[in-house]
Amino acid sequence: MDRETYRRLYDTLATVEDVRRVAHAEHLDEELLFVIHTHRVTRDATRRFYVVKRQVGRLAHQWRKGQTLLEIARDFGFPPVLMGQLLLTELKIPRRRVWQTFLHPEEAPDERLHKEVKELLAHDLIYSPQGMELQRERGRKGEERLYNWLEQHHIGYRTEKDLRGKFQKTPDALLDQPIIFYGQKLAWIESKANFGDDVELRRNLKRQLGPYTELFGEGAVVYWYGFVDGAESPDGILLWDGPTIESITPVVAPHPVSVHAASPSKGHVPRPHHERPPSAPE
Repeated sequence: MDRETYRRLYDTLATVEDVRRVAHAEHLDEELLFVIHTHRVTRDATRRFYVVKRQVGRLAHQWRKGQTLLEIARDFGFPPVLMGQLLLTELKIPRRRVWQTFLHPEEAPDERLHKEVKELLAHDLIYSPQGMELQRERGRKGEERLYNWLEQHHIGYRTEKDLRGKFQKTPDALLDQPIIFYGQKLAWIESKANFGDDVELRRNLKRQLGPYTELFGEGAVVYWYGFVDGAESPDGILLWDGPTIESITPVVAPHPVSVHAASPSKGHVPRPHHERPPSAPE
């Protein structure tokens, strides 16, 4: 996606209603647009979190006077569940019980909070338990696509679960033997059920993927929802999108290459899908 289009979409997709409207009007994939919307919401919430937090005393006073939690969140353009958590904490509800209330609204301290917490959950598809599960499900689907592709081409691999405890950082798929792509030997592949804009790429490539090259050698990362045109990656890391990887017929390197201290290959292709530890939104 060209940068101008991405910036236009990013600036437009303030709400879930915007996502649906633009998907219909421009015949774009709604899930892709929701991923871009998530980028916008989570980054804005991170940037403004302490600004909002400093005002929760005044906001709690507004709630006591009758304004609903959702109305307060909308007035601030802040994620409903995050606003609700801040305000319930300000109302002296213990932190553990606050999150329990968002998991089980029927356990809210009173009927008003029960009703209003349910309303917050219904209007937040990012920070609510439902939203976090949707995020995890996108991640699982991306990994499953990667594992299916590897198995289709009879490429052995080990997953994060197989490698747990062996390395400080592990990719989604560490290949039993590297594959060759335009002369590069790729020893690992990472799956990202996300869109790779400049912020996302900087964060992932430096913090997470860079160490993989030190541990295992060259590899690739798949952004299933695409990435911005002209995106660059460090030496040793290829950027792929879904159509790119699924159009490749990989060639396995002719001789096994030792991957530092990696344990010997188990000689099998693991199950097609493993759940990764859940990650909170950005």
